[in-house]
Amino acid sequence: MKYPMCEEVHETQSATPNFQTELAAQLAELMPEVIADGKVDVEKLKELLGGDATDTTERFGLFWPGKKRALRAAQEPTTATLRPDFENSKDWDTTKNVFIEGDNLEVLKILQKHYHAKIKMIYIDPPYNTGKDFVYPDNYKEGLDTYLEWTRQVNEEGKKLSTNAETEGRYHSNWLNMMYPRLKLARNLLTQDGVIFISIDDHEVAQLRRLGDEIFGESAFLGQIVWKKKTNGNNMGSIPPVHDYILAYARTSLAIPDIGYKVSAEELGKGYSNPDNDARGPWKTMDLSANHEGPYFRITNPITGDSHFPPEGRYWVFSEDEVKTRIADGRIIFGKSGNARPVQKVFLGRKAEGKKRAESWWDKHGMNSDATDEIRQLFGQAKVFSHPKPTQLISHLVEISTEKNSVVLDFFSGSGTTAHATMLVNAKDGGCRTHIQVQLPEPVQEKDEAYKAGYRTISGLARKRIELAASKIIEDSAVELGQRETPLDVGFRAYRLMDTNFSKWKQSSDIELNQLEQHMLDLRESSSADDSSADDLLAEILLKQGNSLVERIAPIEVSGLVLHSVRDGLVLAYLNEHVKPTLEQLRAVTNEDPERLIFLEDAFQGDDQLKTNLAQLCKSKGIELWTA
Repeated sequence: MKYPMCEEVHETQSATPNFQTELAAQLAELMPEVIADGKVDVEKLKELLGGDATDTTERFGLFWPGKKRALRAAQEPTTATLRPDFENSKDWDTTKNVFIEGDNLEVLKILQKHYHAKIKMIYIDPPYNTGKDFVYPDNYKEGLDTYLEWTRQVNEEGKKLSTNAETEGRYHSNWLNMMYPRLKLARNLLTQDGVIFISIDDHEVAQLRRLGDEIFGESAFLGQIVWKKKTNGNNMGSIPPVHDYILAYARTSLAIPDIGYKVSAEELGKGYSNPDNDARGPWKTMDLSANHEGPYFRITNPITGDSHFPPEGRYWVFSEDEVKTRIADGRIIFGKSGNARPVQKVFLGRKAEGKKRAESWWDKHGMNSDATDEIRQLFGQAKVFSHPKPTQLISHLVEISTEKNSVVLDFFSGSGTTAHATMLVNAKDGGCRTHIQVQLPEPVQEKDEAYKAGYRTISGLARKRIELAASKIIEDSAVELGQRETPLDVGFRAYRLMDTNFSKWKQSSDIELNQLEQHMLDLRESSSADDSSADDLLAEILLKQGNSLVERIAPIEVSGLVLHSVRDGLVLAYLNEHVKPTLEQLRAVTNEDPERLIFLEDAFQGDDQLKTNLAQLCKSKGIELWTA
């Protein structure tokens, strides 16, 4: 299908969306009268909302120092980009999985363009704020090379500097300021029936619950899972903790996800029998009353004449006529003896696809010790990562909340457990789920086993863990994998968070320039940075135009010009600023009939006539022309 014909050349946007401006635009569309002189008239908005708007400064909610700044951190656009890291990737050309090294706040902004409403499940295991965890301020200014130092995580020698001890003040506020903007952005990425799971312990569970209620809405709260992480709490506190929590939220209360897991026929059949040889098959009994308001009437046992009413505070689940019908056909009985309270028969054959609800107490999905053993088996080292989660736990979350083609995101990836778990579930049920991992390149400490084994960053350790886990899964599941219709995807494309590759965008975002100064800089500088490759430029352009991180890309030669073909030629990109194409070459490129053509602005080398001619060629063929 062709893109609509365009009247002009489209220019790639330099930054991610400004969410504050977009919200105002949505308000203007819904209620144009609240916009005055380009700003939102808050009083007019209150007037239109009437009784739905609060009329007092006293209100219930979660408030802390820095909250407004944290919200601005989520709304503020970024010109940052993701640079392909071919060296640290596995199966680049075929994989649909992604591993991103960088600050997750900036990465979440970058992902908004394409992955908005596309992620079925998010799992995160953020810092628990125990006083030893690092909780960093958001001060992204330059590239990833200097980001750690800008945020004071490490000094010039790479040694960790900052933690969030209670003695330093604003203990909870610092943690909330880190989590608030990230959860705001994460919500946008979830599908309408998507779900986010957040691991936490006693230090911040109360604050996280209030924060989640504010961002997702109280009615989108799905539950608080108690996970037994160890068997012995030693002498920690008055009541030694042996559990963590997992808070679950839906993206919206309007589309609550179906959280549950399929079970085997054998497991499903537990408790069912057929003592009366009912033709409808095995059955078990279930209460005939419920605690929500419903019918209330007398049920009479047709054999004994005994009368029965619902227990106090409860009601029957069926109407009087339905009860009479079910008594007649044997679906309501008076106990197996015939003279007890009425109960309903539930038949095994009527159970919906063998699905069970996930309950809130989990003590059979692995413990911390299991996770440590998994890491030890993969690396052959005693302890290369502290406090990993067991794959049993994350695999269960994946199983109960995703379909076989879902996208799973973890933006506090740590050692890569979520990637490992997703591959395990795919190997188990034949699924093709894809995963996106985001991890800060936090330095490994010299005293750690991982450092002694040659690892210098947590992100590097995580990539290695995914590769080792992939090899083990293939080895352990060789027979099952041979029966799959599509190969198991155990690779990943690696990216690194960087400043924009385009000098013009970097200049205009860092400092305020008047028109003359900007014009002089544009004349002096090329649009792209000297150390940026064509692959770097293309990755940034595709991201900022709303493409995914796993598009099919291949080089293609047309009339002597080397271009990049995206999605088998639907998009063609020419990114060589040093070779100016001729009009005949441009005509040959448009004859390839792409849906979109991307040109580096500097490739025209100031020839406006050549650019105009290309625009006319594209217009005549219904091709969208984009420049950067």
